[in-house]
Amino acid sequence: MAATLIKEFKSSIKENDHPYMNGPWAPAHEEFNATDMEVIGTIPTDIDGVYLRNTENPLHQPHGRYHPFDGDGMLHMMSFKDGKAEYRNRYVRTRGFEAEQEAGESLWAGWTAYPVKSKRPGECVQDGLKDASSTDVVVHAGKVLSTFFMCGEGYRLDPYTLEQLGIESWTPIDGISAHPKVDVNTGEMLFFNYSKYPPYMHYGVVGADNKLKNYIPIELPGPRLPHDMAFSENYAILNDLPMAWIPEMMEQGIHLPCYDDSKPSRFAVVPRMGGPEDIQWFEAKPTYVLHWLNAYEEGDELVLEGYFQGNPMPEPLKDQPKRYATLMSLVDLNSLQTRLHRWRFNLKTGETTEEDLDDEVLEFGMINQKYAGRKNRYIYSAKPKKGWFLFEGLVKHDMETGGKQTLMFGEDRYGSEAPFVPRIGAVDEDDGYLVSFITDMKVDRTECVLIDAKKFEDGPVCRIMLPHRISSGTHATWANGDEIRQTS
Repeated sequence: MAATLIKEFKSSIKENDHPYMNGPWAPAHEEFNATDMEVIGTIPTDIDGVYLRNTENPLHQPHGRYHPFDGDGMLHMMSFKDGKAEYRNRYVRTRGFEAEQEAGESLWAGWTAYPVKSKRPGECVQDGLKDASSTDVVVHAGKVLSTFFMCGEGYRLDPYTLEQLGIESWTPIDGISAHPKVDVNTGEMLFFNYSKYPPYMHYGVVGADNKLKNYIPIELPGPRLPHDMAFSENYAILNDLPMAWIPEMMEQGIHLPCYDDSKPSRFAVVPRMGGPEDIQWFEAKPTYVLHWLNAYEEGDELVLEGYFQGNPMPEPLKDQPKRYATLMSLVDLNSLQTRLHRWRFNLKTGETTEEDLDDEVLEFGMINQKYAGRKNRYIYSAKPKKGWFLFEGLVKHDMETGGKQTLMFGEDRYGSEAPFVPRIGAVDEDDGYLVSFITDMKVDRTECVLIDAKKFEDGPVCRIMLPHRISSGTHATWANGDEIRQTS
């Protein structure tokens, strides 16, 4: 294996037994460039592009209670071309990261670290929390954009070298939510943000030229905690779900969410380039949704699919140590009872209908991005491990036939959501591969796997060994090489 250690950071993390700072979640503090890695199987020659995954990697001892979403962002990249692969990983150099590097310690408390106060409150992200840029990653206008779940600044990097390119110039004062959406068919990126003051939410569109084209208020009755959005060919779908901060706690600087099932779920449907006057609101059963899969137009209806939570505010896990974050149970997707669900909004009558699509607990779904905003046939969901924010397998749904296939990673092997990688010249929707980093705790190693989507249950066609074991994390993406080169 040809691997070069670029930088090893000096960490102030002390030995501890926190479940999300050990095992598959143990942080990795080294940065590598690697080529000629050990390969089991054969790297396909019919793919060209980059796979990127964001992970939470705390560099310093947490200042108070620690939640896995507090960790510093570290991007991992595997590029493919002509049957060869190259790996790189880099910390995202946010303003908070650089400040803590200089100080040699944590300066900001995490979002569940009450009543501990940050050493430098009021900087880097709203409410005095550090913008770790450790949640999602997309590629837009030829560059990487990393984001944070509490509406942070958008950080740009080069998709192949992971060179730091700084804060995105069009970032609004209220930041960017965790999940901006890239429409690969138009080159546009749709996003939203939220805050604790009126109008409480905004929605925006950035063009293929990386310039802000639309930015409008979405007025809500009060502050909410939306996490994701969806889009169809002509519409954006924002949500007002009954999850908000407890006002009395916020007065004390405590971030404690509350779910109110007496209120309906509300959805704002707005034309992609529309204004506030164009918003059409729909109501549905109360729930909370972390991630949407896709939306598409069908006659007079707008169809939305995502993961409905049957229990948005579960009780703490029985074996959860009290000294850990009180909201740790909210990362156990089995406790949240996340299941595939479909909403239909009739744009003429204003009526909503909805249905369950599967009774299995699944989340973190992916589709072929060429079908984003259009009706798709295949869904690839991650299968969560009970009691943990870890994924132990993938499930492929065929929405046309109702068929369903499952692929488990193996004992003590954990992956993530798996982006779809289209074959060069592909015609069929599932003509391509799924890609994921999988950590094998038995051998203390991480590998990159490619799975033929048409031969899903056969398992990986190749396994590429990384130079180190990486930490578990949240989201990932794929970008085609020709599309990156056209916009760079």
